[in-house]
Amino acid sequence: MSGFHLAQFNYARLAAPLDDPRSAGFRDNLERINALADAQPGFVWRMVGEADTATDIRAFDDDLVLVNASTWESPEHLAAFVFRTEHREFVRRGAEWFEPRDEVYLVLWWIAAGHQPDMTECLDRLAALRERGPTPFAFDFKTRFPAPQPETAQ
Repeated sequence: MSGFHLAQFNYARLAAPLDDPRSAGFRDNLERINALADAQPGFVWRMVGEADTATDIRAFDDDLVLVNASTWESPEHLAAFVFRTEHREFVRRGAEWFEPRDEVYLVLWWIAAGHQPDMTECLDRLAALRERGPTPFAFDFKTRFPAPQPETAQ
């Protein structure tokens, strides 16, 4: 294992407020899915607000936008959770709860092990991916970059 972890940030805008019955399938399973993530091999950390979720964290000037940030030992660990656990059902059903997106909403990047990115860092990485496309500074699942060598760490 290297001295680096993979950070990920993504966001989505709810189609209805979190307390609305239309959001119940998402809201009522969020704690269970977060616990599943926490127990996954390779999971390191996730951003939480006042509760054990991030639903109260505001990165945008819109109360319907929910954010998610976490760190993992590798892209493979993150992908295993996202696409090969019960979480994949959340991905599949996302259109029920969230508005469609026509811009980049997920970004990956390497961090020093133990570092916990804050919202400013997350938004900076997302902006970099949108502006320049995938680079070692900010990338996506399709275009991954290896962890940096210690002397080139950001």
